[in-house]
Amino acid sequence: MTINDELLYEVADGVATITINRPESRNALNAAVRDGIRSSLELFNKDERARVLIITATGNVAFSAGADLKEMSDDKLTIPPDDFISDLASHKPVIAAVNGSALGGGFFLAQSADLVMAASHATFGITEARFGRGAPWAAPLPLMIPPRVALELLLTAQPITAFRAQSVGLVNYVVPSGELRTESRALAQQIAANAPLSVAAGKAMVRGTVDDVLGDARRRANAIWKSVYLSEDAQEGPLAFKEKRAPHWKGR
Repeated sequence: MTINDELLYEVADGVATITINRPESRNALNAAVRDGIRSSLELFNKDERARVLIITATGNVAFSAGADLKEMSDDKLTIPPDDFISDLASHKPVIAAVNGSALGGGFFLAQSADLVMAASHATFGITEARFGRGAPWAAPLPLMIPPRVALELLLTAQPITAFRAQSVGLVNYVVPSGELRTESRALAQQIAANAPLSVAAGKAMVRGTVDDVLGDARRRANAIWKSVYLSEDAQEGPLAFKEKRAPHWKGR
C-alpha cells in the first residue's frame, strides 16, 4: 500500500513495514512523510493481522536526516506542535531498521522505537545545535544511555557510529548493510510468533516504568527549549542550510 509517493506502508506475514521514500533528500521528514507516518500508525494499531511494525527507509545512505530544513525555512517554523513528528506510539512492538544516518528527527524515530537494528555503517546524531533548533524530544535519552553520552550528542551535534550506539545501549543489533532487511524481518517474525497479550504486557510494563520515572520531564524540556525555538537563530539555521552557507549566529 502506498500512503503517498514519499511514504510506503505494507503488511505481510504479520509484519507491517513503514518505508520513508525520499532518498534524493536523505529521507528528510517533510509534511508528506510526517502525515504518512501518522496514517500508517493508525492503520497498524487497528490491524489485528499486523503484530509487529518495522520502520525503515529507502537506500543505504540515510534512515532520515531529520526534519526538512528547507520546508521549515519556507514555513518559518517556530515551536513545532507536539505531534510534529509522530513518536511511534503503539501497544504493539515497533522495530527501527536503521539503514544509514539517523539524524535529528531520524534519531528521534529510532529513539521512539522499542528495538533498534542498525546497518554497520549507520550513524546516530542529534544535529539540532548545528541549525539553532531544539531537541526537547531527547528528554528520555539520559534514561536510555549514559548522561555524558547524551550531553556529547546534544552539545557537539556530531554523530556516533552504530557500534558505539550499541555499546551504550541505544542499538540492540548491528548487522551488515546487505542483511538489514532480512534480519529485521526475522526479528519481527520471532516477536510475532509469541503470544500477543504477553508481548503487549511486556512492552506496557517497560514503557510504563520509563514514563513514571520521566514524570513531567517532557513538559520541563518544552519550557527549556521554548526560547530557542523563538529565537532569531532558530530561523537563521534552516535559512543558512537552504542557502547553502554557514549560519551567522547572534545568540538571540
